[in-house]
Amino acid sequence: MESERLKLFPPSLDHQPQMLEAIIESKDELSVFLPWVKYSLTTEESVENAKQAISNFENFEGELRFSIFEKASKSFIGAIGLIIVDKDIPYFEIGYWLRSSHTGKGYMTEAVKLIEGYAFNELNAKRIEIKASDLNAKSFSVAIRCGYSFEGKLINHRKLPSGKIGNTVVYAKTI
Repeated sequence: MESERLKLFPPSLDHQPQMLEAIIESKDELSVFLPWVKYSLTTEESVENAKQAISNFENFEGELRFSIFEKASKSFIGAIGLIIVDKDIPYFEIGYWLRSSHTGKGYMTEAVKLIEGYAFNELNAKRIEIKASDLNAKSFSVAIRCGYSFEGKLINHRKLPSGKIGNTVVYAKTI
């Protein structure tokens, strides 16, 4: 999949070193909201994570993760995935993160639109959700910019990496 500025690629061990570099560069920002970051900071953990992502993709289970590359620089800038919530509907949740040095440039909005098109047009999705901590304005602002409808706030729904209990906001698109 590609847009004017981005290319999305299925998971690959070839992308693993660049992904690890991006996670390490962005760990302070990402680890505020994403609990997996602390388990993704070594080569061994990163390789295992990539292998699991490849298996999930090949078997259409768990999460279908894509690496996000900036076309102009050919740089790895983040990841986006479709979490398979219910294959029978089909119903997915989009999860994403972006390298800190590439935030604020509209890349994630562009990537969400790409993966959303794939989900609706290729996978026949009937529902797509974007969930985020109610404290993570950067994340839920992407959902708003992409035209997702606010459906509600789940109180005391998540445990943040800090150990604090937090709320989750839910945005969705349906067809």
